[in-house]
Amino acid sequence: MRPVIPYVTAALLFGLGAYGVLRRRNAVLVLMAVELMLNAVNLILVTADTTVRAQLPHAGQVFALFVIVLAAAEVGVGLAIVLQLYRLRSSVVVDEVPLDEAAVEPVPATVEGDR
Repeated sequence: MRPVIPYVTAALLFGLGAYGVLRRRNAVLVLMAVELMLNAVNLILVTADTTVRAQLPHAGQVFALFVIVLAAAEVGVGLAIVLQLYRLRSSVVVDEVPLDEAAVEPVPATVEGDR
């Protein structure tokens, strides 16, 4: 097997994911770009495991499994943060997220019975 094709594909996927992280304003699209980068790393790990026989058998596949578990945890925590951000700000634009505590102003909740 020629390892050049999976390596180039993984490099293109990683570059596309990095571009998505740097250029997107929507938090959900940023999470999708991070997933694309993690999948590129998985492709590199599995390709390296099949082409380079090291002393540890199937080490690349085991590391790829750990990356998949990490990606699942990242999606769970990331989507929870995005949902909370949407509840507070009614927007998931990354540029509008306050990064310091002084800029955070709680949005008053309206209850149907208060009217």
